[in-house]
Amino acid sequence: MRRFLPQTLPVWVLLIVIAGLLISQVATLYIVSRDRAAANDVVDLYRLNDRAFSLVQLMHDASPDQRKATATGLFNSTYALTVSDTPAVTSSIASDDQLAELEDILVGRLSKFGITDARVRRDPATREADDANGTAPGPDIGQVERDLLVLAADFAQSDKLTASLRFADGQWLNFTEPITPVGPILSFDSLPLYSLIAGLVVIMSIWSLRRLRAPYRMMETAVNRIGKDLKSPPIAEGGSREVRAAAKAINAMQTRLREYVEDREHLAAALAHDLRTPMTRMRLRLELLRKSAVREALAHDLADVESIASSVIDFATFEVTEEKNERIDFWSLVESIADSYDDVSFDDDTRSRGLIC
Repeated sequence: MRRFLPQTLPVWVLLIVIAGLLISQVATLYIVSRDRAAANDVVDLYRLNDRAFSLVQLMHDASPDQRKATATGLFNSTYALTVSDTPAVTSSIASDDQLAELEDILVGRLSKFGITDARVRRDPATREADDANGTAPGPDIGQVERDLLVLAADFAQSDKLTASLRFADGQWLNFTEPITPVGPILSFDSLPLYSLIAGLVVIMSIWSLRRLRAPYRMMETAVNRIGKDLKSPPIAEGGSREVRAAAKAINAMQTRLREYVEDREHLAAALAHDLRTPMTRMRLRLELLRKSAVREALAHDLADVESIASSVIDFATFEVTEEKNERIDFWSLVESIADSYDDVSFDDDTRSRGLIC
């Protein structure tokens, strides 16, 4: 199971970002859908309240027959309206707290028009309404008419609020108010937009990860280069604050390592150089000995030691040989060295031209 998991930190971070993006989008869609439904319910109750006020205001002074005639003239399949001696909503107990509160609001608001009772309930869409509005639009209609037909079909297929209001004379005003259909959060039109936003977030995440990994890539490259060549040029100290800090630390480390190695090289060269003096005395003493097998063996061993010392000096002074040659006045160099010793002097009649090396 673990072999299928990512093995690098950037991939882990990218997966976490994508998972967080999906979770946040799902949570956002759920919250938006819930808030839309709640807001839609409030709007539907407001529309029913407003329509009830308009109808009661229109009919409260009319006679029962006039009310029926008015209701017949205002009746349609979407907004049903009737006036009868019996209520369409038979139960006087509301199905939920929202409807109960709405009933109290209606009675309180319409009591000045003689309304003594109000009943409201939710009804599912009827099959007859679906069949009546299921005719297909013609091919020649415009886009606005097509949208209106689609909206009318949605209203016909949606649930309804049925209200019954009793006038003071006992007559009931019954009407329906379709519940506004709530469109889906995700649709074929909105899905490309969500996909585009998600893709942009993923691309920005990948770009951000590359920016975050830049110091690590730089350190990896610099350390590999230092491991191959300690005297390689320092890396550029540019970029963001973190990148500059990392580059400065690597350059400081390279400088300390180079100084440490150079000190050890100089120490080795100094030791090898100091060995030449006793080796020279040993060679002089060997020259004073008679030729024998022991003398030849000691001379051979001494040559090996001199070779080792020369190798150490050559290794320590290898970088020095790469420097450019300079012309110097050799006689001035000798005089400057002699000036450091009080017991050394030159003859006045010394006639020697300056040697240029």
